[in-house]
Amino acid sequence: MLVAAALWAVLRRGRPWSHALAAALAMAAVPALVVPLKTLVDRPGPPAMGAGPHDGFFPSGHAATAAVAYGAALLLLTGSRRAAAGYVLLNAAVGAGLVHRGYHWPLDVLGSWCLAALVLWCLSRALSRGRAGRRPRAGRAPAPPDR
Repeated sequence: MLVAAALWAVLRRGRPWSHALAAALAMAAVPALVVPLKTLVDRPGPPAMGAGPHDGFFPSGHAATAAVAYGAALLLLTGSRRAAAGYVLLNAAVGAGLVHRGYHWPLDVLGSWCLAALVLWCLSRALSRGRAGRRPRAGRAPAPPDR
């Protein structure tokens, strides 16, 4: 889904390829952050998961992946927080499903959302920095310099 959103943003919306690359790096950051945290915390899973060969449950990699993928797509396609309600509802459904099915504790999902918020904040900063160097569109006055 994120690949399709990145291609759409570049080919149809005129975003630079560096924005698609930044979104890909944000997705790559998810396992790079989640796996060491799971190892460090080593929290046991809910009873439904049983005693099996698992590497911990906090934070939820599933919830973090969904939140970053959908959030990165939102940032690439809209460049704003206009569709935030849909994003929140979609991720709430993902988190509720993970908890309801017994794959994660609620705190596992909440921790993932906090981690995803940090990754998306960094992505948002990178994307806005990428826009700063672009020329203004015809008919718009350039923004005054920050002081």
